[in-house]
Amino acid sequence: MTLLAGAFVLLAAFVTATVSGVLGMAGGLLLMGALLLVLPATTAFVVHGLLQLVSNGWRGWLHRRHVRWRIVGWYAVGAVLAAAAVAAVSYAPSTPLTYLFLGLVPALVWLPEGVLRLDASRPPHAVAAGLAVTAVNLLAGVAGPLLDVFFVRADLGRHAVVATKAATQVLSHAAKVVLYGGPLLGGGSTGGGLPVGVLLLAVPLSMLGTAAGGRLLDRMSDASFRSATRWVVSGIGLTYLVQAARLA
Repeated sequence: MTLLAGAFVLLAAFVTATVSGVLGMAGGLLLMGALLLVLPATTAFVVHGLLQLVSNGWRGWLHRRHVRWRIVGWYAVGAVLAAAAVAAVSYAPSTPLTYLFLGLVPALVWLPEGVLRLDASRPPHAVAAGLAVTAVNLLAGVAGPLLDVFFVRADLGRHAVVATKAATQVLSHAAKVVLYGGPLLGGGSTGGGLPVGVLLLAVPLSMLGTAAGGRLLDRMSDASFRSATRWVVSGIGLTYLVQAARLA
């Protein structure tokens, strides 16, 4: 990996963690797309999983008093089932297909609330969230907009939404690292050419970005929080559909 590419990964880690710290998602979408520009798809999945694991874990810790652990527990049940199912299937991520998935997933934020009456605070729905979100995360690399569908109707403030989603995403990204990471992280550098040193530097930058995003979140209202999320994610999705078409 060139010095410029390494610097790009570090910048992406900080900026996308900041976005996630504000919106509770979107940063993951941005980071995956950025990593696909400089890394093979499978390596991008693993690096994305590691950085998002740290980013979400740190965000959950910063807002730990707002985490709804009952939701997280039921979500974990579905996440384990999804990971077991995907592990039984041979799937190799590719760059064009991943961009296509990344472009389609954001469309979920425009579903009318009455179409899918999902509420993560209800145990059956939390299990369904763990199953669906983890499966999509393992196949597309990112599933934040799908997770948001389960929180739109939940009676939670913006801090509880961000904190609880972060805790659930720790599980999904951990599954991604476990399933795809073994062969890539066994040596001195990741299999796609990302030096471990770059990855180690990206971790604290991701944590700093998360903290910065948390400060911005404190200045937002619940209404502006939900509106901004929808438009930002949609713009990212459209960009990825264009990229998928270009690579096809």
